[in-house]
Amino acid sequence: MLLLMSLLIGGWVGAQSANSRTDGPVVIVAKIDGTIDLGLAPFVDRVMRQAQADNVAAVVLQINTFGGRVDAAVQIRDALLKSPVTSIAFIDTRAISAGALISLAANVIVMAPGGTIGAATPVISSGAETQPTSEKTVSYVRKEFSATAESRGRDPLVAEAMVDTDVVIPGVTARGKLLTLTTEEALKLDIADFEAATIQSVLEQLGMRNAQIVQASTNWGEEVVRFLTNPIVSSLLVSLAMIGIIVEVRTPGFGVPGAVGVSSLGLFIWGHWIVNLVGLEEFLLLAAGIGLLLIEAFVLPGFGIAGILGILALLAALIMSTVGDGVSTQGLIAATSRFGLSLLVALVASAVMLRYLPKTKFGRQLVLETDLSAATGYTSEPLSEHDLVGKEGVASSTLRPSGVADIDGKRIDVVSDGEFIDPGERIRVDHVDGNRVVVRRIVQP
Repeated sequence: MLLLMSLLIGGWVGAQSANSRTDGPVVIVAKIDGTIDLGLAPFVDRVMRQAQADNVAAVVLQINTFGGRVDAAVQIRDALLKSPVTSIAFIDTRAISAGALISLAANVIVMAPGGTIGAATPVISSGAETQPTSEKTVSYVRKEFSATAESRGRDPLVAEAMVDTDVVIPGVTARGKLLTLTTEEALKLDIADFEAATIQSVLEQLGMRNAQIVQASTNWGEEVVRFLTNPIVSSLLVSLAMIGIIVEVRTPGFGVPGAVGVSSLGLFIWGHWIVNLVGLEEFLLLAAGIGLLLIEAFVLPGFGIAGILGILALLAALIMSTVGDGVSTQGLIAATSRFGLSLLVALVASAVMLRYLPKTKFGRQLVLETDLSAATGYTSEPLSEHDLVGKEGVASSTLRPSGVADIDGKRIDVVSDGEFIDPGERIRVDHVDGNRVVVRRIVQP
């Protein structure tokens, strides 16, 4: 699915070079630097698949990162392990946390002088501070590291020590210490295969001195996905979606707020679907939420239980769309808090919009304010009752002030003009107000 979407949203950069050059092996270089986010996984997956299709000699992942999302690193790890193409992790300075897992998944690990790898215990960020996650999450990540190292013939215990402070390796790390290895230490423990300062040096030591290097870069579609899955952007999209939906439910018809809300929700879901975070459960919750909101908008008046349940279902789907495998309780709480804040912002903003938007120039353009006055020919009462104005009759019942009168031989519901009128008294129709026929007593001379 990721390959199909990548091909739809962008082209392969450098593929023609791999196909057209025949005077040496082709090596693709893909940079993994900065924060490892969800949008990076489709890029690496595309690179590995295209490398296999073009029969290139190897893929070099030039790594310099302090880490990022574990679920994104797991997707990249899976792409490397499944690919028959030789993968080379060139740790150009550091591979910390999620970067260490990606490095361990490569066939060959090469470290630059002064490089580091490790420190991979999962943490939760809260402002400027970070805190360890639950034991369940640590156990999951530890086994991912262990299985990855084992599959590449490296010491799984060393990999586990990068994640869990309870792992003890005599002469290497003590209990309570998280393992981070320098280039020399990684070489001694056979975590790294050799040392090199440049990519050209890496290729020379691997016997590919004449290799032709093709630089891979993210296409525009992958950059869009990385942008949409950014936590700040995704929270903003959720706020816009909620504002649009709430305002639309509270106003008749379907207009600009509804279009903005649906578009924002669609962008959020599309971005997270590309990175494999939206599945059947999320789609079912979304469908239920949208269905309840449609019922609230077109079947039930006002904004009640159906609307509240619809918004809660949408929020549950959105929260589930931002957490991946191995999510901790703290991570789930953090995601819930973030989207709860987005909902609060949406509620306040929509209340302000509903109160003040109709008074603005833009808001008046969205609202029909035509006055359907009687002077222009519009009337809500039957025209036949207008013909009664000025006619005389007799009160058939006591008008207190409403009752029945006989006018032109017809029994008609009438209302007196503020006074009681006894049966048998003469009355005259003074005017017709809506569906009210207003009469007055005829004063005898």
